[in-house]
Amino acid sequence: MRHLLGPTYRNLAALAVLAAVLGVAYLVADPLVRYGAGLVAFAVWMAWFVTVAREWISRADF
Repeated sequence: MRHLLGPTYRNLAALAVLAAVLGVAYLVADPLVRYGAGLVAFAVWMAWFVTVAREWISRADF
């Protein structure tokens, strides 16, 4: 499990996108931009979550 949550390309890319989107939303400070940034952040998190879960299940030995 540690290799899935470690500093991989996928994890760092998701973190960078989240930091950029939330940083822009913080600087703009418009409620509509913040709402859109929240939606983008949620979509990025869900894509990351599904990708990691899929990889974890494919490597699991049930």
